[in-house]
Amino acid sequence: MAEPVRVRRLTDQEGQKLQQVVRRGSTSSVRYRRAMMLLASAGGNRVPVIAQLVQADEDTVRDVIHAFNEKDLSCLDPRWAGGRPRQLSDEDEDFVIATATTRPVKLGQPFTRWSLRKLVAYLRKVHGRMIRIGREALRCLLARRGVTFQRTKTWKESPDPDRETKLDRIEHVLDRFPDRVFAFDEFGPLGIRPTTGSGWAEQRRPDRVPATYHRTHGVWYFHGCYSVGDDSLWSVNRRKKGAVNTLAALKSIRTARPDGAPIYVILDNLSAHKGTDTRRWAKKHKVELCFTPTYASWANPIEAHFGPLQQFTIANSNHPNHAVQTRALHAYLRWRNANARHHDVLAAERKERARIRSEKGIRWGGRPALAA
Repeated sequence: MAEPVRVRRLTDQEGQKLQQVVRRGSTSSVRYRRAMMLLASAGGNRVPVIAQLVQADEDTVRDVIHAFNEKDLSCLDPRWAGGRPRQLSDEDEDFVIATATTRPVKLGQPFTRWSLRKLVAYLRKVHGRMIRIGREALRCLLARRGVTFQRTKTWKESPDPDRETKLDRIEHVLDRFPDRVFAFDEFGPLGIRPTTGSGWAEQRRPDRVPATYHRTHGVWYFHGCYSVGDDSLWSVNRRKKGAVNTLAALKSIRTARPDGAPIYVILDNLSAHKGTDTRRWAKKHKVELCFTPTYASWANPIEAHFGPLQQFTIANSNHPNHAVQTRALHAYLRWRNANARHHDVLAAERKERARIRSEKGIRWGGRPALAA
């Protein structure tokens, strides 16, 4: 049986970039949808779930995943264009891009960044190679290859010494026990204020929301629970994060599988998730807490589902209070769960996974079943 199509393990920078694109949503629809596909796959979601999430064909999802595994994040911007033959070879273009993304100081130049004029001059006299290109052609080449002029950023590298071990465990439970895997995370803060978004409107007559100056409602937090096997999402809105609210969410997850067999919950390293009472309860009720590495919350399967939640319920809204906002969120979740994958698809997948476990002699908990 062929292995399921899935993105390779993301680096911290790649995971954070995909999270940024999905959560902000302020980019092209092609880039947004492709980023959502990759983030969902990195979180352990299978191709049918991702196709339903982004309303795309399953083959399209597979093509995007394969493209990422080959070309990294450059696959977010496909090159769909024609025109006259290029004057530079692929090797020359690669050299130009490599030079443009290298600090000039490392190449013996007395400045900290390139300008188009300086880069053109350098390319024409670099030792062993002469590349004649104009400033406008260079600007177009850089834009086409995804190199833009932007502010220097900092990255949070994961300092977690157990990073690989945690990621291996998450991948293991997602592959072996998808029907027993759940994800939990908080989303927020959710304030009561008009929020800009996007939508269809007559040309030059955009839909408008009023401005606000006084915000007296405080903030709440969305506590979301996601069942990987059932592809269902539910939540409770709370005034704050905390160990008590985390434990309440875990109890609701345990209720979803009342058979007493082990379940696995993927969540991040927030201190509210690691309380003594929470760990004691989880051990007693056979709930294994699979923590994502520090600064690697992209590995949580629920992350990809927060993007549509924000875009279709928070963006372009003007809720008068938290009660109305909560009802809107729950109404969206009911719609989302009702329009998830068809039940016969889920049943077929469960049957296939049960057959594979039976052939391999595996029972819940990961231990081989005893021979009859």
